[in-house]
Amino acid sequence: MNNILLVFLGGGLGSLARFGISEIVKNNFKSAFPIATLCSNILSCLILALLVGLFTAKVDANPAMKTFIVVGFCGGFSTFSTFSYETVELMRSGNMMYAIANILISVVVCVALIYFISKQHTELDFKF
Repeated sequence: MNNILLVFLGGGLGSLARFGISEIVKNNFKSAFPIATLCSNILSCLILALLVGLFTAKVDANPAMKTFIVVGFCGGFSTFSTFSYETVELMRSGNMMYAIANILISVVVCVALIYFISKQHTELDFKF
């Protein structure tokens, strides 16, 4: 039950952070390109990569904090569904180059952040 509460609280804060970025971008930038979602996803991946490296390097890391930040906050802060929706809308509106750029930038930058930043602390160990 404790983990559910941690994910709930972290996810809520992550969602609020994503909303804040959306408002800042909406009020300061006029573009067909989905800048706010891209920023949220990149920042979320940066936070996740730094914290995974920190938690991995620190053997006695608090598992509750990891659940709160990595699963909750980063899960609420990043948004694959919005990224997908906005990409499809770009395609439907005839902005195919923006759609392709959105896919390439999002995937390449986010995966590279996770790979290179977390690699500094440890070799990636994928366990399922």
